[in-house]
Amino acid sequence: MKFRADRDTLLETLVTASRATSARSGPSFGVVGLKLLLRGNQLEVCGSDPDLVIEAHCEVAGESDGSVLVPSRLVVDIVRSFESGAVSVVAGDEEVRFTSGRAEFVVRVALGAEITRLGVPEQQGIEIPGATFADGLRQVVRAALVDDSRAPQLTGVLMVATESGLRLIATDSYRLAFRDFVGMKVVEPDRQVLVPAKALTEVQRLGSSAKADADRTIVFRYSDLDAVFELDDVRITTRLLKGQFPEVERLIPASYSYHLRVPRDDLEAALRRVRLVVRDTKDATTPVRLALHEGGVDLTVLTPESGRAEESVEGDFQGDDLTVAFNPSYLLDGVEAVRADTLILEVNDPGKPALVRGDGEDEYRYLLMPVKVS
Repeated sequence: MKFRADRDTLLETLVTASRATSARSGPSFGVVGLKLLLRGNQLEVCGSDPDLVIEAHCEVAGESDGSVLVPSRLVVDIVRSFESGAVSVVAGDEEVRFTSGRAEFVVRVALGAEITRLGVPEQQGIEIPGATFADGLRQVVRAALVDDSRAPQLTGVLMVATESGLRLIATDSYRLAFRDFVGMKVVEPDRQVLVPAKALTEVQRLGSSAKADADRTIVFRYSDLDAVFELDDVRITTRLLKGQFPEVERLIPASYSYHLRVPRDDLEAALRRVRLVVRDTKDATTPVRLALHEGGVDLTVLTPESGRAEESVEGDFQGDDLTVAFNPSYLLDGVEAVRADTLILEVNDPGKPALVRGDGEDEYRYLLMPVKVS
């Protein structure tokens, strides 16, 4: 295999595919490698772990077709170290030579190793507005469980059909995020598709990238086992999760007794500031207390290790004075996800789930469990 490529184009393709590689897949060279496949002037770079495959393509000046498996992190770092310009890649039976300017690297290849390949559903692709879908993923994926040792099904985002379109749901059992897409017919009415949050994070990244525009579409396919998202020169294939996803819709109360309306940016900035006193402590989950009262909310974080932080945010509060506490990072996640200028926090009781949403943004809701404090 032999080709020449623009350094920036090659690096972007390598980085995109390498995001599928994972240290948790094990020490096997083949598993954490990148497969480079050249056909004519088209280079395909494929990275994978056992449950996720990312294939990215770019145009190069090809001289000799072929394929080779190289270590992911090393090759990405090598190409990143080059200055802008042309990069020459020549692969032999046991090594690959990367050259740019006066710099040259020779990398050993993995003989006989292979990477994971997942099945591609054969159904006709469903086109999804890329920017809109990526924005919804930004709001919802953050609520999914990160560690799969407790409840693997909660590490995914549930895609379900509603009467009006599509709903995304994610929860880690401490917070819950909903996002509705009116008119977006993606999943069959009798189907539920549970997609790993890791894969959707990459879909979000690509759909909201700098080169994305409002008309860019994502092509989606799914079967009982796998799902595929295609965006321009990138294809993301992931195994679907199994297991019973909790019936979470029933957790949202029909109404709330306490309502706080505040400028979203002001509340976010205040949360970031008061959280500083616990950011680097042993217990970063030390709660932030919100004292809701006429005229707004007072935020307090108190820890014996670092000290105390207080700040007030002006707003409109309806109800009797009330104090409720939350995990500061979880609350900040919900506040960040709101797009509206005005944020609404609704509470029924200091011990029951509170709701975060944007004023006039009924398509997104973020439910958060309070923290008990003395």
